[in-house]
Amino acid sequence: MASTRDIKNRIKSIGSTKKITKAMEMVAAAKMRKAIEAVLRTRTYANLSWLTVLNLSGSMNSSGEALHQLLTPRKEIKKVGIILITSNRGLCGGFNAAIINKVHESIKKYHKIGEEALVEAEFVLIGKKGAAIHRHGQTVVADFPKLDLASEVNEIVPVANLIIGEYLSGKYDKVMVAYTDFINSAKQIPRVKQLLPIEIESADEYLGIVGQDVRLGVNKEFIKAKEDKHLHSGEFNYEYTFEPSPAEVLDEMLPRLIEIQLYQALLESNASEHSARMAAMHQATEAASDMVNELTLSFNKARQAAITSEIAEISAGANALAE
Repeated sequence: MASTRDIKNRIKSIGSTKKITKAMEMVAAAKMRKAIEAVLRTRTYANLSWLTVLNLSGSMNSSGEALHQLLTPRKEIKKVGIILITSNRGLCGGFNAAIINKVHESIKKYHKIGEEALVEAEFVLIGKKGAAIHRHGQTVVADFPKLDLASEVNEIVPVANLIIGEYLSGKYDKVMVAYTDFINSAKQIPRVKQLLPIEIESADEYLGIVGQDVRLGVNKEFIKAKEDKHLHSGEFNYEYTFEPSPAEVLDEMLPRLIEIQLYQALLESNASEHSARMAAMHQATEAASDMVNELTLSFNKARQAAITSEIAEISAGANALAE
C-alpha cells in the first residue's frame, strides 16, 4: 500500500486537474450558449434559401437545359472536392474522430475497385484537426483558419470562392461539405452534404433538422409546410421570373446561397464542438471527483493502518516492560 504522503500528493494533483477541467467546462458552456444562439438565428433562413435553390435546380430553360452551370450535374464523376470542418483544439471527446471517420467511410465505398481508383477526392480544411485526414491517405489542397465563434458570413467567403471557382473550371465534378450537425447539447451527428451541383433529388437537403425537436427552430415538417404554401398552392405551380436574365440573376444569387450553406454548416459545427467539449470536460470533472473519493478512502485506510500499527507497537513494548 502507498504511503499516506504519496496518496495526499496524488489527491492534491487530481484536485488541481479537477479545477482545470471544471473551468474548461464552464468556458465551453458559455461558448456553447453563444454558438447555439447563432445557429438558431440563421437556420430557418439557410434552409428556406436552400429550398429555393433546390426548386431552381428543377427548372429548365426553353431548350431543356439547366439554367446555370452550378445547377448542371456532370455526366461522369472523376474528382470530388470535400470541405472538411473540424475543431482547432482537442479535449472534445470523439468530435473530430467522428466526422473524419464519416468522411472516410463515405468516400471509401466508391473510391476503389481492387487497386483502381474510380473517384479521386481532395480536401479543403477548416480547422486544424482536419489534418488527421492525411492518415487515411487523402490529399489536402487548402487549409483555412477557423474561429471558435463565427460572427459573419464573410469569414466563409474565401472558401466558397475557391470551391465554386474550382467546380466551374472543371477541376471537381462534385463538391461536398463534411460537418457535424447540431441536434441538441447531448446529440451531434456527423454528416456529408452535397453542395455542387445543386440537385433537387439530393436526399440530404437541410442542415440542423435531422432530429424532430421543434424547440431547435425548424424541422422537416416546417420546411414542407412552407413549400406547400408558397410553391405548390392548390393546382397551380409557381414559376420563377428573372430580370434582367436568368444567367445574370443566378450568377449573383447562387454563390451567395452557397456561402450561406457553408456558413450555416460552420455554425452547426461550432455549436456541436462546444457541446462535445462541455460534455467531455464534465465527464472528466466527474471522473476526477470519483478518483479523489477513492484516494481519500485509501488515505483513511492507510492512516488507520499506521495508527493501528503504532498502537500495537506501544502495547507490545508495554507488555515487554511489565514482564
